[in-house]
Amino acid sequence: MGAKAKKALKKNMSKVSAAPQKKEAADFLPLEGGPGLKLPVQKPTEDVSKVVYVGRIPHGFYENEMEGFFRQFGVIKRLRIARNKKTGKSKHYGFIEFEDSGVASIVADTMNNYLLFEHLLQVQLVPSDRIHPKLWRGVSFRYKPLDWVKIERKRHDKERTLDEHKKLVEKIVKRDGKRRKMIEAAGIDYECPEIVGNLEPAPKKIRFE
Repeated sequence: MGAKAKKALKKNMSKVSAAPQKKEAADFLPLEGGPGLKLPVQKPTEDVSKVVYVGRIPHGFYENEMEGFFRQFGVIKRLRIARNKKTGKSKHYGFIEFEDSGVASIVADTMNNYLLFEHLLQVQLVPSDRIHPKLWRGVSFRYKPLDWVKIERKRHDKERTLDEHKKLVEKIVKRDGKRRKMIEAAGIDYECPEIVGNLEPAPKKIRFE
């Protein structure tokens, strides 16, 4: 490289260094003067939710079965299936809380659209801001199914008053009249037996001990 070329290179370098550099606009200026301050850029934090929503739960796949199945992924902290308050039947959706957020994320990715007993499970990670404070109310309660046969037997065998007995007999006679009209309208030659009913309630049984 010649002398002239070296001088031209030095001249260009000096111009570049002397050129004013653009400064980024400050977020705010201090009241006492001085250079402007720039706020640090905060990266969005990842959601560390540990709760998973499970939808389309098949019949018979309840608390014990769900806990035994999902325990293969990790430790389960709480599990709750939504049930009808009156009948106790499953509403076919529930929630599972794991001890580790990473396990919950893996379960949501792996088990979504998983075929189980002809049902495609809908598994999604519930964001932390969407978790209701009353979500885990009654989580330790295990519903005991009602004995409907016993309840119906008690209702059927209860002692009725005279008015209740009359209403019962009137309903039976009314149903029988509708049945007779349907048979006649169908053109069937059939003579229905007469209903012999007593409007008086049965006498109470006296037990001797």
